[in-house]
Amino acid sequence: MVTIGEGLDKAVQGAFTRPIPKTAGAQMRYLVRQHRRSTRRVAELLGISQRTVERYVRNQIRTPRPELAGRLEREVRARWQPQIRAQAKQAAATTGGIMIDVRARFGYAAAPGSTDDARVRHLTLALPPGQAARLFQAQEAGLGDDQLRQVAAEALGEVYFRDNGRRAHGLEVELTDLIDLEFEL
Repeated sequence: MVTIGEGLDKAVQGAFTRPIPKTAGAQMRYLVRQHRRSTRRVAELLGISQRTVERYVRNQIRTPRPELAGRLEREVRARWQPQIRAQAKQAAATTGGIMIDVRARFGYAAAPGSTDDARVRHLTLALPPGQAARLFQAQEAGLGDDQLRQVAAEALGEVYFRDNGRRAHGLEVELTDLIDLEFEL
């Protein structure tokens, strides 16, 4: 299952100008540089011994276990090109907005006489910069996936279902089952 936070991260990573280091040794050296040359901090971060980190840095070990390779790549991606990442978020939040392609079950709280049965919809639309800024701010505030899903539902409700205040006044949108999600800057 895809989460909103992962989708936002993946969209921002699309703005990278250089690929992340490929080999385990290069990735480990990058993390050691990011942690002020402290192999101890990197070892604690990855859950391995300091000696193992030193061996990767010197290319004495070349192929990590699959779970360590996944953790290592995730940590490098999270720290890779912070200025490019910040510029991409700033551009989306101020001028460009963000594209969202979502397939999910939407539920509604609507006026009496209308249906509020949840159903699966596939939406592809551009969220304006203000809504993109709300999503990025919620992510940076460390909100969990449920809260991020609520912020995304509010954004979709405003832009698509209420058409920026032109129709369906009072309609509350709920994003219940997230089937597929993709963001693009």
